[in-house]
Amino acid sequence: MDGGTIIVRALKAQGIQFIYTLCGGHISPLLVAGKAAGLRVVDVRHESAAVFAADATARITGIPGVAAVTAGPGITNTVTAVKNAQMAQSPLILLGGAAATVLKGRGSLQDIDQRALLAPVVKRVFTIKKNCDIMPVMEHAFKAAVSGVPGPVFVECPIDTLYAEDLVRAMYGVKGADAGGGLRERLLDWYLRRHVDRMFACTFDDMQGFKVAQEATGVKSSHMNKARALLARSQRPVMIIGSQAMLHPDKAHLLAQAVRALGIPVYLAGMARGLLGVEHPLQMRHRRGDALKRADLVILAGMPSDFRLDYGRDIPHTARLLSINRSRRDLYLNRRPDLAVNSDPFLFLCALAHDAHPVPGRDEWMEFLAGLQAEREAQIDSMARLDAGGFINPVQLLRKVNEFMTDGSVLVVDGGDFAATAAYTLRPRAPLTWLDPGVFGTLGIGGGFAVGAKLARPGSEVWIVYGDGACAYSLHEFDTLARHGAPVIALVGNDAGWTQIARDQVAYLHDDVATRLARTDYHIVAEGFGGKGLLLKKASEITRVLREARRLCRKGYPVLINAHIGATEFRKGSLSM
Repeated sequence: MDGGTIIVRALKAQGIQFIYTLCGGHISPLLVAGKAAGLRVVDVRHESAAVFAADATARITGIPGVAAVTAGPGITNTVTAVKNAQMAQSPLILLGGAAATVLKGRGSLQDIDQRALLAPVVKRVFTIKKNCDIMPVMEHAFKAAVSGVPGPVFVECPIDTLYAEDLVRAMYGVKGADAGGGLRERLLDWYLRRHVDRMFACTFDDMQGFKVAQEATGVKSSHMNKARALLARSQRPVMIIGSQAMLHPDKAHLLAQAVRALGIPVYLAGMARGLLGVEHPLQMRHRRGDALKRADLVILAGMPSDFRLDYGRDIPHTARLLSINRSRRDLYLNRRPDLAVNSDPFLFLCALAHDAHPVPGRDEWMEFLAGLQAEREAQIDSMARLDAGGFINPVQLLRKVNEFMTDGSVLVVDGGDFAATAAYTLRPRAPLTWLDPGVFGTLGIGGGFAVGAKLARPGSEVWIVYGDGACAYSLHEFDTLARHGAPVIALVGNDAGWTQIARDQVAYLHDDVATRLARTDYHIVAEGFGGKGLLLKKASEITRVLREARRLCRKGYPVLINAHIGATEFRKGSLSM
């Protein structure tokens, strides 16, 4: 038995089903043990995709995702994806190979200070130094990943802690007490023998798995009473629910019930999109800034006053602010709430809705908000009918996709202008079916997120909405999708440029330098990686191509639609600082 087997025992006990990885000699025992134990080992084409896939799985299931990568460059390739998970508050475990314990700092292959590199972008860093450490380290790692504000945890696994004892002794060249040679050789052999003895001081057979439960954050009755008083006095309330409220995926329906019972108009962000289904009178999608300016009470549930709320300036000082967040820092970021509740937003909203009663006199407010929605929908309708310079109008295309999606569709959104347009036009049918990078705004999540989403929800139709710039970051993961039987449909909005950047750069600086691309044949690239590619150049062909994509996807192929779209003014003036 070896250390890799013990780590896998810990993973299985925690309910882990997938290890996302890119192979390397430092972590081979872990991958072999995972396969032998019935875990699905999913090898991707870039280490960042392994972390993105683990991130997506964690968001959908609520169980920490697991990625395993080799030492050195394997670790450094994950940094952006790990930071993205940290800022999105996704619980995951990154298992990283490392140089042998006795060779650290001695010039071993791919030996760098990995702990120092990852410490700023994870919640905790652990190193396994001997076999006695494995179970305690894994237990602490899982507890850290899910407690408080969830996030990524790094577990460094030196190569000699993963292999079997007899093989490690052979690697070190340990000869035993009868070793010959001079004094220097005998002393070195004694040192190595003692080092290995300490590394394998515990018996593997005694190491059993464990189950780490999420901490239950209490709800104070004093906070509840104050929140109910705020609600009772409010005639123009607005609530914003963010991804942090969705950390209990199996209980999302209870949160939806709570929102309906509270009767407060709500804007849904991140993973909360789709919480109330496609159509519900309480759900608002447009003109959030205008709504906030007129509100007398704003409830932020799992979302801080960051750039999305213009650093708190979107909320008028005449309005009361109730903020609920697991993070004390986020509670007070840029704006001090009238009531700050350091708690789980899901639990607090469910408790707040208990015995909730409708507050009379809000009909005029609801009519005003409904009017804002209707005005914006009319504008979008108008934009969808505009000519796009001989190419497909992206708003029209995405509206067709919205009509075409199934109730179980999962959307992975990766890009700038085209992806942001999708946020206005695509309507998730259920919670936990919208996956975007989060507040870090990372490009390149598409391939990895799609792998994780499709494996976590094999019965769902998974879409990647790609900008053509973002597409190139992870198009190679079509190889992963094809090899692992994970068919998805990718829609590339190909306007031959970094349009979100070009729009403002050209307007303000009068130069399009570094913002232009070619109308690359991404559909042909997808074919080369084992998928199917479709070219879409005419609006009249949209429905036919979407149907063909679904047909091919249901036959088991990942499909890429290369849609040649034109420019619109839909997102003019969207520059954010």
